[in-house]
Amino acid sequence: MYPSETQMQVRDMARQFADEVVKPLAEGLDREERFPHEIYEQMGELGLFGIGVPEAMGGPGFDTLTYALVMEELARGYASVADQCGLVELISTLLVRHGTPAQRETWLAPAMRGTKRVAYCITEPEAGTDVSGIRTTAERDGEGWRLNGGKIWIHNAPVADVGFVLARTDRDAGHRGMSIFIVDLNAKGVERGPKEHKMGQRASQVGALNFTNVALGPDALLGELGKGFHMMMSVLDKGRVGIAALAVGIGQAGLEAAVDYARQRKQFGKAIAEFQGVQWLIADMAKDIEAARLLVHSAAVKIDRGDNATKACSIAKCFAGDMAVARTADAVQVFGGSGYIRGFEVERLYRDAKITQIYEGTNQIQRMIIARELFKHGALA
Repeated sequence: MYPSETQMQVRDMARQFADEVVKPLAEGLDREERFPHEIYEQMGELGLFGIGVPEAMGGPGFDTLTYALVMEELARGYASVADQCGLVELISTLLVRHGTPAQRETWLAPAMRGTKRVAYCITEPEAGTDVSGIRTTAERDGEGWRLNGGKIWIHNAPVADVGFVLARTDRDAGHRGMSIFIVDLNAKGVERGPKEHKMGQRASQVGALNFTNVALGPDALLGELGKGFHMMMSVLDKGRVGIAALAVGIGQAGLEAAVDYARQRKQFGKAIAEFQGVQWLIADMAKDIEAARLLVHSAAVKIDRGDNATKACSIAKCFAGDMAVARTADAVQVFGGSGYIRGFEVERLYRDAKITQIYEGTNQIQRMIIARELFKHGALA
């Protein structure tokens, strides 16, 4: 399970990029809520997008553990940047598994270079955790389709060039009546809602998309008709590993900031690092971050071995998300009043951490998945 020399080299590259390029811009990006296209173009040049894309398709061909290492390091710099890496990984995985050669040629390389912005479009007002509530439809129109409906809380919606949209193609077939369509988001009939103003990860653009009689050609269908739900769900294990690794990166950044501050801050004539209460806070941060990291690595290795990784991925995501919220709160506590002030890194980290308990399936849903897997397969690991 321990990372190989190659994996450590990739991790170190991502760490250097996060420290030298991402972290210095994080406070400004959070304040301005700006989409950092220049960072993503540099990431494309370094090969930090589409980490799992096979070499034969133009990617680096790395495994899930390498992806997790990269996500953690990018999130140490700024979680919004790691979030973009995770989004491209999900989309590229869909294209690798289900795309035609023409679809991969059109969208895969530009997404990996960071020159085409992608969106993963599932959530609707009545379909968040419960994907069966999707009402967006794609109906036959000659050789092609007509897309109608709307999506909310879509990552990159305000800036994306292309959306991978889950829509109903058979109203009466439940999960088997959904399909994925590749949609040009600059096409006639596509309307973007305003950029939402979020609590955290504020440089990660989120908004609504509305589709009114959007004409789609026959080549817009990704994979098999009626298999869209299962295709989307098939990438969620990897997605949850990515979010768990992102949460570990947020926690790690908080720990580093807390250690540095505790060494420097003096009260009663000595550094607060010498007080047992502060030491225990920081020790608890370190042990929970390390536990979360090992859970992430274990889940990633299970995916790479081809094992049933669903329980492990949900455990990692649930534990890491809860850890990130609790332990960044501890980082704020170490900073005292300063930690509550905008502009201090730990204040941002605390806000950035919260969403890790919500997206890619809430942590309440992760607990349900864990229990379901236990009752299905037994408690023996």
